[in-house]
Amino acid sequence: MKTGKLYLIPTIIGEESSLNQISSFTKEIIKKIDYYIVENEKSARSFIKKICPKKNQNDLIFFIINKNKYESNTNYLKPCLEGHSIILMSDAGCPAIADPGSEIISLAHANKLIVKPITGPSSIFLALMSSGMNGQSFCFNGYLPINKKERILKIKKIEKNSNLLSQSQIFIETPYRNNQLFNDLIRHLKPYTRLCIASNLTSKKEYINTMRIFEWKNIKIELNKKPTTFIIESIYN
Repeated sequence: MKTGKLYLIPTIIGEESSLNQISSFTKEIIKKIDYYIVENEKSARSFIKKICPKKNQNDLIFFIINKNKYESNTNYLKPCLEGHSIILMSDAGCPAIADPGSEIISLAHANKLIVKPITGPSSIFLALMSSGMNGQSFCFNGYLPINKKERILKIKKIEKNSNLLSQSQIFIETPYRNNQLFNDLIRHLKPYTRLCIASNLTSKKEYINTMRIFEWKNIKIELNKKPTTFIIESIYN
C-alpha cells in the first residue's frame, strides 16, 4: 500500500501577525489534507479556518501531542501508514523547533515515511537575520533554566561560549518571564557584550534592537507577555 507523507507546516508567530506570512503553496496543502498532529485543537482549527475558510471543519481529524509522553507505537502516524498524508504543526512558528514534534518526525523516519518540511516564519531565524550578529556560526540554546541561580550560571556560560567560539548565542523565554530574564542579562553580562532583543516579530508592534549591555542599562523596556527572542554576542578577548 502506498503511504502518505508527513508535512511540517509553520504557522504565524504572533496573534497580530499577518496571514501573508503563509505561502499559497502551504494553503494548497492545508486545503487537501484532513489529518493533523497539533498541540492544541482549538488554536489549530482557528488557524485552518483563517487559511481555508471554506474547508469543512467537520472533516478534520486531530491527534494531540502530549508534551510529556509520546507513544512508542505509530498511532500518531496511522493515517500515513494507511495512505493518507498528515500535517504536523505547532501553535506558532515551525514545528519541532523549540516546540514539540521531533519525536513524531523520528517515528516517521523509522517507518520509512516521506517527511516534507515547508518554509514559513521562524522567530529564531528572523531575529538572527535582523540582529547584525554572526549568522555564520550560532547556537540555539532553547529555554534557559527557571531557577534563578541556574539561569544566571547558564547566562554566564553562554556568554563565555560566544567569546570562545566567536558564536552568536540565541535563546528564548516564556513571555511572562521576559522581564526577569532581561534584568538578569543586564546585571550579569559584561558591559560590552552585545544583546539583541527581537519582540513581537512580524506584528505591527514588532521591536528589534541590538546594543551593548551598558547601553541597555539606560533603556526602559517592557517585554512582559510579548513573544521575544534574545541573542548575545561577546567580543571579549
